[in-house]
Amino acid sequence: MYLLFSFVIAALMGLAVIVVRMKAQNYPTNTKKIVLPPFFMATGALMYVVPYFRLNGGEIIEAVLVGLFFSLFLIFTSNFEIKDSKIYMKRSKLFPVILITLLIIRSVGKFFLSDSIDPGQLAGMFFLLAFSMIVPWRIAMYLKYKKLKDQMSIVN
Repeated sequence: MYLLFSFVIAALMGLAVIVVRMKAQNYPTNTKKIVLPPFFMATGALMYVVPYFRLNGGEIIEAVLVGLFFSLFLIFTSNFEIKDSKIYMKRSKLFPVILITLLIIRSVGKFFLSDSIDPGQLAGMFFLLAFSMIVPWRIAMYLKYKKLKDQMSIVN
C-alpha cells in the first residue's frame, strides 16, 4: 500500500513539474529563474543532520554519478531562443518524455532498492541524486543563457 501511495504521489509531482515547465516557456527567463531553484532545493540537505538519512561514501558516489548522468539528458533538451528581444526557453517535445522516463526509473529503482537499503538512506540517496542532476543542468542553462544574452548585447 505504501509503495503504491508513494508512486502515485511521485507521478503527481512529476506531472506538476511538466505542467510548470511547459507554462514557464511562455514567459521570458532571467538569471534568477535559472540559478535560484538549486539554492532553494539545497535546504533539503538539512535531512543529513539526522543520522537516519546519512549515507556512506559508496552511496554518495553512486547517487552523484547517476545524477550527473541523468543531468546530461536535461542539458541536451534545455535550450533558449530570442523572441521580441527577450530570452525564452525553447520548447522541447523530448523534455516531458525525459521527465516521465526519469520518474519511471526512479520508481522502479525505489521498488527494487527498498528491500536492500534502509528507507532513510534511500531517501538521502534520491535527494542527492536529484541535487546532482539539477545543479549541472542549471549551470549549463545559465551558461547557455549568458552566451545568448552576451550575443544580444553585442547586436544592440
